[in-house]
Amino acid sequence: MTLATLSEVLQPALREGYAVAGLVTLGWEDMRAFVAAAEAEGVPVILQAGPGCRAHTPLPVLGAMFRNLADHASVPVVAHLDHGHSFDECQAALDAGFSSLMFDGSRLPLAENIAETARVVALAHGAGISCEGEIGFVGYAEGESSAGTDPVEAGRFANETSVDAMAVSVGNVHLQQETGGRLDEVRIRAIEAETNVPLVIHGGSGVPVDQRTALARGSNICKYNIGTELRMAFGQALRDAVNRDPTRFDRVQILSEVHDPMVAATRKVLAALKPAG
Repeated sequence: MTLATLSEVLQPALREGYAVAGLVTLGWEDMRAFVAAAEAEGVPVILQAGPGCRAHTPLPVLGAMFRNLADHASVPVVAHLDHGHSFDECQAALDAGFSSLMFDGSRLPLAENIAETARVVALAHGAGISCEGEIGFVGYAEGESSAGTDPVEAGRFANETSVDAMAVSVGNVHLQQETGGRLDEVRIRAIEAETNVPLVIHGGSGVPVDQRTALARGSNICKYNIGTELRMAFGQALRDAVNRDPTRFDRVQILSEVHDPMVAATRKVLAALKPAG
């Protein structure tokens, strides 16, 4: 069994100069492809169940799926709750067998975010698993704007919550379909001056690949969340499979042809985050 906590995969990344991908899952087909790609690259992987995924698949089912994949994987697999918005939701994920929780209090006032995140950290650590928090709201392409993380507030947040990883807002946005502007490296260095906790970039699909690699190897950024980029690859592979024979109706047959393209696309993401050499 290779089920791992977030700390178990991020602390080596912090020490050795690489990053681990937090891959946003929507169903069995992408989860399975993500693990296959991680095995092919010989790297750990974080399987993430975000709000969209949880809207159509119950947490106990997702936990069982993640753990089944981990049971048979040759690399460490983290079962991670992404953007948990309440203590109860985090408790439910813990009960469902997740090995990592992420509480998103980034819309809350600082003191309230610290207090609520610390509650979830205590819950997670009491069960022997990890917790990620977020300081500085990360916005959305074509939607809410980001609020950049204040470095001093980030230091206070990390110190007072004891989070195992800290998501920050440094020019990144969710749901970006094309690589956009580069991350604010000045702000990243200022945050690093206040704390040595592993940093997380949500909305990693919008970050240019060369900068992902450089910061994975030369900063405290140890986790990139990748969703849109791989959902687009899945959609293209699915359209190709459907259009290959419009008379087919068996979804198992159709979806089987999505696996190899998804593994190939995921391997490119993972390879860019590996250590130098």
